[in-house]
Amino acid sequence: MKKLQLSSVHKSLGAEMTQFAGWEMPVKYTRIVEEHLAVRNAVGLFDISHMGEISIVGEGALEFLQKVTSKDVSKLGIGMAHYTMVPNEQGGVKDDVVVYHLEEQDYMVVTNAVNATKIYEWFKQHTPSDIQIDDITNDTVLFALQGPRAQAVLQKLTDFELEDLNRFSNSFIKIAGVKALASRSGYTGEDGFELYVFKQLEDSSQGERIWNELLRVGGEEEIKPCGLGARNSLRLEAGLPLYGHELTEEITPLEARLGFTVKFGKGEFIGRKALQEQKEEGVNSWRIGLKMEERGIPREGYKLIHDGKEIGEITSGGFSPVLKTGIAMGYSSVDLDEGNGIMVRIRGEEKRARIVNWPFHKGK
Repeated sequence: MKKLQLSSVHKSLGAEMTQFAGWEMPVKYTRIVEEHLAVRNAVGLFDISHMGEISIVGEGALEFLQKVTSKDVSKLGIGMAHYTMVPNEQGGVKDDVVVYHLEEQDYMVVTNAVNATKIYEWFKQHTPSDIQIDDITNDTVLFALQGPRAQAVLQKLTDFELEDLNRFSNSFIKIAGVKALASRSGYTGEDGFELYVFKQLEDSSQGERIWNELLRVGGEEEIKPCGLGARNSLRLEAGLPLYGHELTEEITPLEARLGFTVKFGKGEFIGRKALQEQKEEGVNSWRIGLKMEERGIPREGYKLIHDGKEIGEITSGGFSPVLKTGIAMGYSSVDLDEGNGIMVRIRGEEKRARIVNWPFHKGK
């Protein structure tokens, strides 16, 4: 099992550790609900160094990324990033990733931890001779500073004017004297930043310094270290998909209602033909959101019932600390409008729910 470079720091803070995607990760430091609400109301700090980072450099980098991802990378100026898909030949999702344009002919792709090796090997299979592809995951520490007070905390440690950094924009800045890539992005539905500290094998203390300094200066803003438990409940409230649940190699972006990540007009890319055919013919199943109207927590695998028939199942579900009720996402074979009633089979009993659109909770 891989360990985070700050593993001992997390344990010293009382973190409960768990195994996730081959990594030992903090699942919580105190209580998941407490950490969840800290992000919604103030600010939380996550160590997400388990995420995969792949460097793609060279004259053919843009053409390569146009081929292996579904969105139009030519629209990305330097200092910009976007969310996109890596499709397979059938249009299913090998991974949902973020592509960063760092410098001229210099890009970085951030993958889910569970897919880091798979995507790196997939990229290597399609690598032309005029680009260099490197897996830099083990050389990178990545933190997520999330919540309405995230900017106030980070601004105390940098001279860079963070107000100038728009959503999905990024810039190399100094944080507590350490060079890092700051991206205005995250996975919580709140404002915030993802902070990349590279080449950590040379000096592992750099990442630890930023972590400690953020917690120190964030005290006035009621900052809390947060684990995977809160990260999952936050992304669920925000209606954000999780690979292996809402996205798989058998589920396409169109079925997941993520069609904005597919740009047919940019030209050929892997999976384009299959996705074009599906767009013309229509999908047979698609992602829905629901909110419980009866007491009960919807969980992954629970069946969805409409007019007495099973029409699908839940892929992610749980209790919303903000809404104080059960919420879920899943796939339905029936086209249901927002506001339609639906039943969830929970431990043998059918409980009332209602179709809602995400985000279930809109961040500040």
